[in-house]
Amino acid sequence: MNKLQIITAAAALSLLAITGAQAEGYNGVHTHVSSKNRADVDAEAVSTAAAPNQNVARGSRGAEAFKPVANPDAVYESAVATAHAPDQNVSGGSKYNSRLLSTMARPAPAVQAQQATPATAK
Repeated sequence: MNKLQIITAAAALSLLAITGAQAEGYNGVHTHVSSKNRADVDAEAVSTAAAPNQNVARGSRGAEAFKPVANPDAVYESAVATAHAPDQNVSGGSKYNSRLLSTMARPAPAVQAQQATPATAK
């Protein structure tokens, strides 16, 4: 063996020794900390085991009831305003090196007034 191989092998062994010296120490078994006593845990386990449909996936028994979180009238007005916005499908980056020029007047307030009149007559 030449000197370069001996030096390389010594460097590799020293790196292994350094990494082995930094191994994690053993601290023993940690104690269990709980905020409930054994009787409370047992009672909870019994009630959970006796619960109906505990192994049924959510939604497998049909659709769940819908609970709206927004005012339906406000959602409708927002949808109408968005639908009648000019150039709603066009953006400035639609084509290379193009500018966005509005091609439509803003008819949204007039359309909202026309559609609001029959809705109030119901």
